[in-house]
Amino acid sequence: MEIEVKLADIEEKSLLQRMVELYQYDFSEYDRSDLDAHGMFGYPYLDHYWVEENRHPYLVRVDGKLAGFVLVSRHSLLSGEEHSISEFFILRKYRRQGVGRKVAGWVFDQHPGKWEVCELDCNPPAQAFWRKVIAEYTGGNYQELILDDDNWKGPVQMFDNSGT
Repeated sequence: MEIEVKLADIEEKSLLQRMVELYQYDFSEYDRSDLDAHGMFGYPYLDHYWVEENRHPYLVRVDGKLAGFVLVSRHSLLSGEEHSISEFFILRKYRRQGVGRKVAGWVFDQHPGKWEVCELDCNPPAQAFWRKVIAEYTGGNYQELILDDDNWKGPVQMFDNSGT
């Protein structure tokens, strides 16, 4: 299985937008969101990934076929300086095959420094995935906080890969 992760260019924005809808459909199980009057979930920050300096939209392909995306930003909950996984999506067909783990590791490697990865308290599968992936990636050298405030409810893992 060949996994490719590449920075999405502006011509691929509509492609990414359609995949964001699939992601939000999956995620609606946890955040209970509804479709708008046009039958869309919408993602208000997508355009920002092509105009703001510290945002990075990645497309994921497996054996040449679209398989997901990752949105990386510097909008973290704690200090605002860390890299953050804003959104992470792998199509169900490719889950539980190591694709997500490899993609996450590749993305971390592209952005050395402090990281923050957050999961909602109502999304146990994401919590289990990120704890396992980050523990493996860091050799267990990470911290986790549980936030419960107006901004976030759920775990936040933090690590620094500057030296790797």
